[in-house]
Amino acid sequence: MKPYIPEYVGTVTKYVFVDSPDTTPQDIATAAYEVAQGVMIKETCFGCQITGTPEDVGRIVDHLRKLDPYRIFVKDRGFPPGDARRCRADLGGARPGYLGHEFEMKMAPYISFGLEAVDKMTAEELEIAAGEQLPVEEPLDADILEQLMEE
Repeated sequence: MKPYIPEYVGTVTKYVFVDSPDTTPQDIATAAYEVAQGVMIKETCFGCQITGTPEDVGRIVDHLRKLDPYRIFVKDRGFPPGDARRCRADLGGARPGYLGHEFEMKMAPYISFGLEAVDKMTAEELEIAAGEQLPVEEPLDADILEQLMEE
């Protein structure tokens, strides 16, 4: 087995997703390039990937979130772009993670709506909402689960 030698020691990679009627993935990538200062930016169909020192990546992410604060989402990526362990050029086909992104982005409009609604709440409304208890469902009985699996 060929030993793995990391190329980007001391860096992090973040995905920046956008789901907005006003801000496009190209807008996100362009804004990231404008303030990159040596950080690796990879434009994607959903926004971009940013690889660099944690401080530089954080600075760029903060800049991007200002463009559309309720509709820009950020998450960690375990591997930098082009990493032979995950790159589709080496593995063939789409990475399994992209199916997860597609699923997650279906929830983005609901999260955006909630973020904006909470931001518009008064201090009194927030205090009331914080004290409310959500209904708790009873856990599914293990015997019923086993019966469902057998059917």
